[in-house]
Amino acid sequence: MKGALFDLDGVLLDSEGIYTQFWDAVEAVYPTHIPNFSSVIKGSNLFEILRDNYHDDATRHRVSEMLHAFQRDMAFVFFDGAMEFVQRLNDAGIPACVVTSSDQRKMEALYRQHPTFADHFSAIVTGDMVSRAKPDPECFLLGASRLGLDIKDCVVFEDSLKGLEAGRRSGAQVVALATTLPRDVLVNKADEVIDTFVGYNPAALKTP
Repeated sequence: MKGALFDLDGVLLDSEGIYTQFWDAVEAVYPTHIPNFSSVIKGSNLFEILRDNYHDDATRHRVSEMLHAFQRDMAFVFFDGAMEFVQRLNDAGIPACVVTSSDQRKMEALYRQHPTFADHFSAIVTGDMVSRAKPDPECFLLGASRLGLDIKDCVVFEDSLKGLEAGRRSGAQVVALATTLPRDVLVNKADEVIDTFVGYNPAALKTP
């Protein structure tokens, strides 16, 4: 492994449960009538969610403002061992990049709570930097490019099905975090499935 590409929510941030509650609340006010809506949209960026599920501009605007207000005030909590793992990569000289569907406004809220977060990464790719959302591999290919690496020399860390598909399609090795979905759902979607970064050894990964 020469580079690491990290999804954010459900991989570094313990936030997917909080987002599930948020989208369930939105569904109660602005129903899409899609079963398990909060699960269906995991891995999607805001533009895609609004475009595909809300069909008038007024509703899209209200839902967008609800999300931005929610993210402005939410607590950003890292999974145990997540940032320690990133630091071990830093110490080993392995560059890391965040590749998230989140937009810049959400990232600015994160930076306000954790001012040194970005210092651990050589690059950060947000959802508003790409034209095609996951499961398209564009975001991970851009992340590898920002690190100056071939995607085949990178490992993608993901938790959502759309993100795992994007990682696979990019040509990277893919490690699934069983934080959002159970292991049995993930086992055939990635090269490796782990429960946590605590004690995880990146040297165990095979480098192409």
